[in-house]
Amino acid sequence: MEEQNERGLEDGGQRPVTLSLTGDVMLGRLMNGVLHDLGPRYPWGDTLPLLRSADLTLVNLECVIALGGEPWSRWPKVFHFRADPIALDALLEAGVDFVSLANNHVLDYQEEALLEMLQRLHAAGIAHAGAGRNLAEAARPALLEAGDLRIAVLAFTDNEPGWAATEDRPGTNYLPVTTEHEGFERVRQGIAAARSGGADLVVVSNHWGPNMRERPTPEFRSFAHAVLDAGADLYVGHSAHLFQGVEMYRGKPIFYDAGDFVDDYAVDPALRNDRSALIRCAVGPAGVTEIRLVPVLIADFQVNLAKGEEFDAIAARLQSLSAELGTRLVVREGTLEVTPA
Repeated sequence: MEEQNERGLEDGGQRPVTLSLTGDVMLGRLMNGVLHDLGPRYPWGDTLPLLRSADLTLVNLECVIALGGEPWSRWPKVFHFRADPIALDALLEAGVDFVSLANNHVLDYQEEALLEMLQRLHAAGIAHAGAGRNLAEAARPALLEAGDLRIAVLAFTDNEPGWAATEDRPGTNYLPVTTEHEGFERVRQGIAAARSGGADLVVVSNHWGPNMRERPTPEFRSFAHAVLDAGADLYVGHSAHLFQGVEMYRGKPIFYDAGDFVDDYAVDPALRNDRSALIRCAVGPAGVTEIRLVPVLIADFQVNLAKGEEFDAIAARLQSLSAELGTRLVVREGTLEVTPA
């Protein structure tokens, strides 16, 4: 990755921009009480300086932030996640610049709560994509600026097809995981809209697939490849609650699942969904120039940097899963760095 970094600086003469990316951030249910009792900084633990030091921090928001709304009841749904507005303070404490709303919890308290959250995010200055008052808004890329770069983020989900936004109904930017479906044209259109809006770099965020899946299926890999072939520069998935392997496809990174980051979820003793990683990427005019994964551990409603045996276990798992995808990760300075194969 060092060669790419030097080339990127030569091409644009710009300082690399640092992106922090996480998987699920769920601030509702028990986490909501933690925010009130222990304060909005507490859930981030000692990862807070890393999050705040990034030029841009992007997360998947796995809950709705609102006071209004009633639990979804139009068909059975087991979990309903809603956080009070103090959750916005938590996001701001961590320097979160963007939240993906394309997931299976954004309508947990129905349209009233979603619309309230959209207003609150706007007032807080936190960008978002993936859900909206209608399909046009849900599909619209968010445009972020850092240094001399403009970075667009598109957000999709294949969860809860009944929540798909329409021309006149609020909902999510729903997209099945297939390259043959006519809906894939919306990926191309979204990337084209991002480029025409002035984006130098396009990130695609996708909340896809079932829980507790350790590896992407061949179909998921083909889909992610197609998204990058369509012009995206970086692909980050989430939904499995497990950090999956990293693949470098034609020089572009695919994080098939970024796992969990902040939540109150029960821990599977075998799959260990409490073990995850913070993604740190340096990006420039030439694309992604450096990738580091920072192992983290979720415990007591807080995420902290993994140490000792926990660090070693997370590192070994990420190295093994990424090696299956042809990617080499090397432990360096308390992180896992993607290096040339």
